[in-house]
Amino acid sequence: MPYFDAASTLPPHPVAREALLAAWDEGWADPSRLYREGRRARMLLDAARESAAEQVGCRPDELSFTTSGTRAVHTGIAGALAGRRRAGRHLLVSAVEHSAVLHAAAAHERAGGTVGEVAPDRHGRIGPGDWAAALRPDTALACLQSANHETGTEQPVAEAAEAGRAAGVPLLVDAAQSLPWGPVPEGWSLLAASAHKWGGPGGVGLLAVRKGVRFAAPEPSDERESGRSPGFPGLPEVVAAAASLRAVRAGAAAEAARLRRLTELLRATVPQLVPDCEVVGDPVRRLPHIVTFSCLYADGEALLHALDREGFAVNSGSSCTSSTLTPSHVLRAMGVLSGGNVRVSLPPGTREEDVRRFLAVLPGAVRGVRDQLTAGAPAPAVPDGADGLVIDTLGERCPVPVTELGRVIGRVPVGGTVTVLSDDEVASLDIPAWCHLRDHEYLGAEPAARGTAYRVRRTS
Repeated sequence: MPYFDAASTLPPHPVAREALLAAWDEGWADPSRLYREGRRARMLLDAARESAAEQVGCRPDELSFTTSGTRAVHTGIAGALAGRRRAGRHLLVSAVEHSAVLHAAAAHERAGGTVGEVAPDRHGRIGPGDWAAALRPDTALACLQSANHETGTEQPVAEAAEAGRAAGVPLLVDAAQSLPWGPVPEGWSLLAASAHKWGGPGGVGLLAVRKGVRFAAPEPSDERESGRSPGFPGLPEVVAAAASLRAVRAGAAAEAARLRRLTELLRATVPQLVPDCEVVGDPVRRLPHIVTFSCLYADGEALLHALDREGFAVNSGSSCTSSTLTPSHVLRAMGVLSGGNVRVSLPPGTREEDVRRFLAVLPGAVRGVRDQLTAGAPAPAVPDGADGLVIDTLGERCPVPVTELGRVIGRVPVGGTVTVLSDDEVASLDIPAWCHLRDHEYLGAEPAARGTAYRVRRTS
């Protein structure tokens, strides 16, 4: 079964397996002890740290191993904010950061701090000028990912770091997605990453804190890992993480070029095969292995199940899921369609024939999902004057409101309007995105007796 969800996690790298088994035999002791077994474990830990630091681009004594990438992010943010409390309590983040960053930002806000968010453009990229303008005299820390987890869009880390340096504000970079492909641009002050993103074991994260950055490790702490990750280290997993990172990076350039050709094939072909489909994310400044697209009039969860039945494991940032029924914060911030979203992220070694087979089954999967959705009677449509219609989708969930809009827009003359009544939060994102995709005019929204009334003018 082709596994196309590398952005979530990768299968264990062969080098990780070998290193893990070897370290189980040699590195089971406490590396803080002075007897022979402890010294042997310490040598393994030091070697792993040196290897990982070389790949990150920092000094070994600047790098700590944590219990996950999320823990690295949370510790990095909390420690930097605490260390720079005298500078202020303002935290700056992008609106498309990983949820781990946004959860830490929310906790900081609940504790009395302030948080500023910088919105991206429609490709999901933060403008360097917008970022610099958002820095304040009381900004204690800024957080910007190196590349987005959902779309692969690369962020202007070097420019953000330069703006922060001029303002005296350190930059924390979530490098979880990009680190397997190459070093992060210079200028960052703190960096976090996660081993399972490059085929290392789960339960290992990296946190690098540059010398000179004011940092106060969150309490309670102990003497291990500079106080940044208390407790007995999972040494075999740490050794496997460092070894696999080195192995992945050794072949990253050639594999990136190969996978980029495959993702360019996907980006070009999917809109040709699937009508009413939007490929999202920056077409150029992006990671080599991620492609994200959204299909109008399709339920994201149903589409994932349909592709799974065809033998493909993919993921989604769709709002149409039974677990949340809320839009992806990344897609929302970008202002793009959230319904029917599919994220394809190719692992190293992906075969071209598997990508072409995916392209062969995708149109049928989308068509089947759309047919199921439109099998019932259309939502009630009533005249609203001479040139307008009102459709009532109250009580219906994504993607029904935008689907019914698409079904009735042709029933009004050019210049006429359709008003969609909806109480689904997702409609506030998908209806404007639909207008952008179909070249109709979005006239805005206003409260209705129940829910919200979204008005659209037919322009073609």
